[in-house]
Amino acid sequence: MDLKKEAARKAITLITDKSIVGLGAGSTIAYLAEFLKEEIKNSLQVTVVTSSFSTLQFLLKNNFPVQPIASVRDIDIYFDGCDQLDKQLNALKSGGGIHTHEKLCASIAKQFVLIGDTSKYVDSFDTSIPLVLELIPEAFNFVPKELNRMFGNSRSTYRTADKKDGPVITANGNYLLDVWFENWPDLSTINPIAKSITGVVETSLFYNMAHKAIIAGETGVDIFEKQQ
Repeated sequence: MDLKKEAARKAITLITDKSIVGLGAGSTIAYLAEFLKEEIKNSLQVTVVTSSFSTLQFLLKNNFPVQPIASVRDIDIYFDGCDQLDKQLNALKSGGGIHTHEKLCASIAKQFVLIGDTSKYVDSFDTSIPLVLELIPEAFNFVPKELNRMFGNSRSTYRTADKKDGPVITANGNYLLDVWFENWPDLSTINPIAKSITGVVETSLFYNMAHKAIIAGETGVDIFEKQQ
């Protein structure tokens, strides 16, 4: 059984007619886009926005009604995957390097729903995944120095591109800094501290943002809701 596909199959049931639907990136979202394509063929009416270049290419190729993020005031429901998700529905979205656009969509959304399989659902984050900062190039030297001062138990490295010499450049023209902690600090403190550093645009920690999580396991698919 493909757990990601089963999670996506459950997610499609949350989409209502005439809604604005946001889609993130990743293999689970790719399944969801395929299911949504079939629902549109069966007369479901939606408008779609996406934070992902790859997802956008699929949407355009299949003639989805797509709008840019900047054109919408609200997203009815935004779906995305993650690298890890804890029991309080805090998430790390570090791998894709598009977390600024993803976090914008999550902030606009009336419902932000994370989807994935049980391998992503943990009691607490482990240190195999970094916190990622998007920062302006001019802060190249300043931000790591300040991070080391504020988080003494961390090390940081700039993300480099596989097929070019130099750092990864985001869609916003910025750099990505991977920050590795020996032990995770109190999650509630990370974003306020990191974003207080001049030059930091956004972090890959989605703290207290998700409304629901759809998690597929061998025994079925569960929906977890944010505790008020």
